[in-house]
Amino acid sequence: MSKRIDLTNRRFGRLVVLQFDSRNAVNQNAMWLCQCDCGERVVVDGVRLRSGTTRSCGCLRRELSKKRVQKNAQFQHYVGQTDQLTTRQGIAYSSVHQSSRNKSGVVGVSFDKQTGKWFARLMVNKKYVLMKSFPTMVEASAARKAAEKQFLNK
Repeated sequence: MSKRIDLTNRRFGRLVVLQFDSRNAVNQNAMWLCQCDCGERVVVDGVRLRSGTTRSCGCLRRELSKKRVQKNAQFQHYVGQTDQLTTRQGIAYSSVHQSSRNKSGVVGVSFDKQTGKWFARLMVNKKYVLMKSFPTMVEASAARKAAEKQFLNK
């Protein structure tokens, strides 16, 4: 195990490091308790702080998304039209159509680099009926297919 770099009282974007929290169970990186400028506290991997990958508790992403949405006239046209987001059965289109960002090739299955696990998700009527992690893509895909059978009649 390498020597831990002390990040206490250092600022990374909107985050100020308060104290060492723990070690990441997967990769043994130091995890740090941070205070965001918005008031939230969050535990972040030290590597993600130093590389600039994590700069806030999530408030920065929300603010940037809000600004992009406000500037997007086409999106504004569909605001409030929830029928455009789900099928008649209440299933989100994002749950049945593969995104161009999907790297796994299976709708609703993704890999989380931070934990090193595969996640299977399925949302029906605005509630997750499946949101679970698996050690392998095969297991996550099988869980997703089983949930589709149960909830989507596929």
